Amino acid sequence: MTLTPIEIELLRNGLSSICDEMFLAIMKSAYSTNIKERHDHSAAIFDSEGRVVVQGESLPLHLASMLGLVEVVLDHFDSGDINPGDMFISNDPFVGRGSHLPDVAILAPVFREGKLVMFVSNIAHHSDIGGMAPGSMAGGMTEIYQEGLRIPPIRIVQGGEIVQDVLNLVLLNVRVPQERRGDYMAQIAANRLGILRLEELFEDWSLEQVEFGGAAIIQSVTRRMRAGIDELPDGEYHFKDVLDNDGMGTTNIPVEVRIRIEGEEIWIDFEGSGKQVKGNMNNSYAGLQASVLFALKVLVDPDGPTNHGMLEPVHISAPRESVVNASFPAATASRAQTCQRIIDVMLGALASAVPERVIAASNGANGVVTLSGTSSEGRYYLYMETIGGGAGARAYKDGTDGVQVHVTNTSNLPVEALENEYPLLVERYELIENSGGAGKWRGGLGLRRVYRALEHTMTFSGQDERSVTPPWGIFGGKDGGTGSIFILHSDGRREVLEGKPSSLEIPPNASVCVETPGAGGYGKPEERDAGSLKEDWRSQKFSNDFMLKNYGFNPYGKEES
Repeated sequence: MTLTPIEIELLRNGLSSICDEMFLAIMKSAYSTNIKERHDHSAAIFDSEGRVVVQGESLPLHLASMLGLVEVVLDHFDSGDINPGDMFISNDPFVGRGSHLPDVAILAPVFREGKLVMFVSNIAHHSDIGGMAPGSMAGGMTEIYQEGLRIPPIRIVQGGEIVQDVLNLVLLNVRVPQERRGDYMAQIAANRLGILRLEELFEDWSLEQVEFGGAAIIQSVTRRMRAGIDELPDGEYHFKDVLDNDGMGTTNIPVEVRIRIEGEEIWIDFEGSGKQVKGNMNNSYAGLQASVLFALKVLVDPDGPTNHGMLEPVHISAPRESVVNASFPAATASRAQTCQRIIDVMLGALASAVPERVIAASNGANGVVTLSGTSSEGRYYLYMETIGGGAGARAYKDGTDGVQVHVTNTSNLPVEALENEYPLLVERYELIENSGGAGKWRGGLGLRRVYRALEHTMTFSGQDERSVTPPWGIFGGKDGGTGSIFILHSDGRREVLEGKPSSLEIPPNASVCVETPGAGGYGKPEERDAGSLKEDWRSQKFSNDFMLKNYGFNPYGKEES
């Protein structure tokens, strides 16, 4: 059996379009703002061996929670015990190869002519999965048992019918179960749509063509990765950075990488990274794998597809029981903070190899805000979002302001959507002046968002990073601004919150302010051109003092005030 390159590409595009339609189906039918507005979900199609053939262009980090998903299901169930109409649910980082508990995956087998040929799957971040704090993402959690309901690979649908006992068990262990039920139904519906679309696709392709084509799609990505790695200069590269803290007393947690490139293969070693911590900053191996693959992909093949073929030329090693490769029962809810730092150190290490491709450090955080409470009308709510910040500058362009970066890749939630669904008021939502690092190309600005509860006391939990160690500039660029979380009291007092605040009671006469980090600059500030300097000043993103200090630029001395 052979297919022409054109036929393989046609099949890949057909499969990719199915993934994209599954993604949109979840987005349009989910209940929670985190999914329908922020798009914190992904979809993928696997072959019968458990290899990702296509993944929708959504969250790179979700690749971590799906790479080994089918293998786990096949380990738990004999192939003869997997039947049409079945679906399986899982979220656990240790027994389900996920990355953290709020990311819940649902997987469905696809049959043709009575043979298991593919799987469709999707994953969504649920705003709550139970545990000791609303939102399941707060600081203060020290083991996975505190973080929420652990779901091993089990059936959620059997023979086309929802296993109500399993769904009831899941919903009993979460807050706002009605919202959660709506999101699970959206995931199940998306898989059913994916199966339907694959059956329609099969009408134009034989079984042999589908099986051969799936393998060929994976092989093509391997070839692209090998070719991209081969273009990198052979050699050894090293970089080290730190995480601020774990929220439980451990500070300056090292994340260190050594990279060796030989021809078409690359070895990436995280020896020297800190031991796994008491707080929930620990990363599973799946999260480590996804972070490494993302960093490599943006450097060697940014325009290529994403699938299992990326793994073959990449050799990853990391100490067990470390913050980048934690062991059971480590808390992992905020693993995205560590994932961001993994990408930072990889880009830092390879900066000398491909200076034209890397960027300065971005905001390096996944700023999490969880607000919950009972409104004045007596309705309990739970709201969770992550907030963007600055993106790092590059060799030819300024960094982008106020965006999610790297593996998180979600949208910022519109104020209108938030205030429409929750008894909350956003008092301020703005870019932070002077937070982008100066340089030939300046770093992106961080965000400021201020929340107030309407006529009730709300419970607040937060997660931040880069509040102590700033996002670094590169090749002479200056560091970006750090982030912070604080309470604004009615008397004007500003109470700065250290670490990762958990379950704080905020009265209605006070507000919570979250400021996210900016990003580093690229190249020496004195090399920035005059036109860009004037635009910086006109934009009001940078103060006169900032412009004078970092660039020697005095607008009133060079143009009309």
